[in-house]
Amino acid sequence: MSQPVVSSTKPAVGRGYAIAIFGIAVWSATATFIAYLTSRYDFPPFLLAAWRDAIAGVAVWLVLRAVRPNLLRLPRSQWGFILGYGLLLSGFNALWTVSVVLNGAAVSTVMVYSSAAFTALIAWRMFGEGMSLPKITAVLLGIGGCVLVAGANNPAAWQSNTLGVVTGLVSGLGFTAYSLMGKVAARRGISSWAALTYTFMLASMLLVVYNFLLPELGGVTLGSPTLLPALDTRGWIALVLLGLGPTIGGYGLYNYSLGFLPASVVNLLATMEPAMTAVQSYLLLGERFTLPQILGSLLIIGGVVIIRLMEGRQPADAVSPAPI
Repeated sequence: MSQPVVSSTKPAVGRGYAIAIFGIAVWSATATFIAYLTSRYDFPPFLLAAWRDAIAGVAVWLVLRAVRPNLLRLPRSQWGFILGYGLLLSGFNALWTVSVVLNGAAVSTVMVYSSAAFTALIAWRMFGEGMSLPKITAVLLGIGGCVLVAGANNPAAWQSNTLGVVTGLVSGLGFTAYSLMGKVAARRGISSWAALTYTFMLASMLLVVYNFLLPELGGVTLGSPTLLPALDTRGWIALVLLGLGPTIGGYGLYNYSLGFLPASVVNLLATMEPAMTAVQSYLLLGERFTLPQILGSLLIIGGVVIIRLMEGRQPADAVSPAPI
């Protein structure tokens, strides 16, 4: 995969920064939308994740069908991989949506960013990537920060919010697995837009199954006996915006910014996402961080910055794909 051609003119670079930051702000609203829909309308998390994935997958399929139908054609040998990819996405989206419900938008987003530490560990074992001292430091910062943000160091948190702590921690691992599958998909020559389309459509169908099979766990409602949510006009607008805006718009703007800026720069800018989500959840949802959670957030972001800086020194095809 060749490195995008980056314009050296100042207006083009400035435009790239504006596009990247706006795209990051757009996709950082994902957890805020989810928290709004689940708290205001009692939208079960599995059903919400199914609708979100279906809207995103179908919308991209329609666009590609109209303008780039060749991207939708995959060899038969790739479909087994796509099925596994979609299964992983369904698991991650289920876990993360539940984490948003139980932990809040800001905390759940920060905890997902601990995936950078887990990804470094797994890539070291699976892909033979180096484990230098800076990367080891980043891993320790990420895992330690995740423990603080989740409150896993406090026995009281395990008693009062066991499911929230577990889903928050495991969601980071889920995103790790999904990110690594993105690397494999790129090596297989699968278009990122085709992967997004098919994995989201498959994940939505699997989440419908989860919705009916596991409607409740530990006193927490996860699913619904019906597929049609009880939403008013404002709720439907928020649901559609969730599927089209943060999910597709943020991803598209991120990729578009790569035409103006190096991937290493855009990846570093992406570390602004948890802070943007925290500001949104503070202003719109009234969420607050405790002092240990603030410290844990700083540790996680510090670890992510270290890994992103190291990615900037690697060949272009070694850089992790954009978050979806």
